[in-house]
Amino acid sequence: MRLLAGCELVVEAEVDCAVVAMLRPRSGDAQWLVSEHYAFDPDVRPTEFVDSFGNLCQRFVVHSGRMRIRTELEVETEREIAVAPWSAPMAPASLPDHALQYLLPSRYCPSDRAFERAQQIVDEAGPRAGQVGAIVAWIRRHIEYRYGVSDATTDAFDTMAHGAGVCRDYAHVGITLCRSLRIPARMVVGYLHGLEPMDLHAWFEAYLDGRWYTFDATQSAPRGGRIVVAYGRDAADVAFLTNYGLLQTVEMQVWVGEKP
Repeated sequence: MRLLAGCELVVEAEVDCAVVAMLRPRSGDAQWLVSEHYAFDPDVRPTEFVDSFGNLCQRFVVHSGRMRIRTELEVETEREIAVAPWSAPMAPASLPDHALQYLLPSRYCPSDRAFERAQQIVDEAGPRAGQVGAIVAWIRRHIEYRYGVSDATTDAFDTMAHGAGVCRDYAHVGITLCRSLRIPARMVVGYLHGLEPMDLHAWFEAYLDGRWYTFDATQSAPRGGRIVVAYGRDAADVAFLTNYGLLQTVEMQVWVGEKP
């Protein structure tokens, strides 16, 4: 399917503020970037680099006052996604080099403290569910999707204690529980066609049977129509905007539609 997606963001700085943005998705096995357009008002000329996770990052300065940032994308992506919640994880010794970093604890995913919880979840589900499938089903049953209960300091254990959160919190819980069982898991952010209410979205991927699979506990069934913008260990690695100074988001609008 071919999607037209984008985001318009208005930010405001009291003094000049350095920013690193992740606006540009990459083409890959599951998506092809057909076209892209970016606009900054007032105009700036970002410089670009590739981070350690392979994401395209843009550096620029938001000068004192307001800036409007608009991105428009046309992307060919999969209408349906491959699923394998029952697949067994690979032994760490057999994993490819790039997957090893996604076994380690990170800022929002303290997996070194989650083994007992994860093992209990998997044991209660039984072997037919598969370990990742059991984790996703548990999140759906025990975590309520609710705004206002989490903030920039909330980690996976906080979310499990509150029993509520938003998409990034769901992803952090899934990643934490997977890693505690030595299953590589990574954070993904991007766009999801048909999301209600529409917003930038977060989910996670787990490495099973020699490839990455998509898991999204916020959805009742596997859904395609996804545009990946960035990958990372957790939300700290995949922020749409990372500001090195005081910066306020004034407005944000996100859209995703199928091209006629």
